[in-house]
Amino acid sequence: MFLRNASFLLPVTLACVTVLPGCANQLPQRSEHEERVDRKLVEHTLQIDAREKEALELPQRRVKILDQHRYEVTQFEVTRHYDRYTPYQLWRELYEVPLGGVTLVMGISANILNVPLLGNLPNSATHGLVQYGIDGLNPFMNVESNGRSEQNLASIDEKQVDQRTEYTSLPWAERPVSVKAGKGTYDFLTDKNGGFRLNLLDEPFAEHDISRIGRLEIHVEDPQDHTWASKSLLVSRNLRSKLLEAHELIYDDLEEDDVPRWVHRVKRLVELGLDEEANTLEQNLIELTHNDPELQQEFIQALAKAMPKIEAFEKRSAL
Repeated sequence: MFLRNASFLLPVTLACVTVLPGCANQLPQRSEHEERVDRKLVEHTLQIDAREKEALELPQRRVKILDQHRYEVTQFEVTRHYDRYTPYQLWRELYEVPLGGVTLVMGISANILNVPLLGNLPNSATHGLVQYGIDGLNPFMNVESNGRSEQNLASIDEKQVDQRTEYTSLPWAERPVSVKAGKGTYDFLTDKNGGFRLNLLDEPFAEHDISRIGRLEIHVEDPQDHTWASKSLLVSRNLRSKLLEAHELIYDDLEEDDVPRWVHRVKRLVELGLDEEANTLEQNLIELTHNDPELQQEFIQALAKAMPKIEAFEKRSAL
């Protein structure tokens, strides 16, 4: 009885040993290679460039702001290894089992024929056909198929190939800037080049007595990481003494004055060293008298006579 049971269990055991390992139909492992670059921010600074010297001798000053970053850049070579397999589909066994039987017979025949041929038959005709036949006969495993294979990530290998430091310096473009003057704080917006223009005789300072302010505090801040920078600009005593008079010369009602008073206002701005403001006032007066050519000509001639040594005004008078 024992011998009978043993003779029955032996083929069953051998069949299980043959079938069960075949369930994991593994294909050759596949690898992918790529490069990865990691950029780590090391330092972020804002630089306020007010140019020239810190003390303002003229009411205008162009200020430029730069947004600067320092990065640590690391370059890696990455290799990903994938385990590949053919997913099991039961319905395929309907044709794989009979086809596997035929292929196994062909593979065995090829191996027998390969003996007199001194092993000259290709491996695909000997080992390949036998393996395909065994896989086909196994009802718990499909034959290998690259066309419908699936894969799982097995491992990742990373190798550092380079490390360097990179710097960027970009304009603080179209971003807010605050300027504190005395108790007041005024908001500006930079242009696409990261700059903005301060003019103590223009808005918003024109509405206040800026002549008593000796210092301007420029402040910028990045809300993302709260990086900030500040810079102080001194307003010279000489400039402060001119601001109140210059403001009256520029903003007092022009239509209430006559030609001699117009000439005086332009000439006085030049004497104060405020040539740009004098040029602007002159152009405003020319536009004001556009509809009265005689008055306009009288003004131009009187201005040229009052300031014959100033080449800029002579050129504009000639026009």
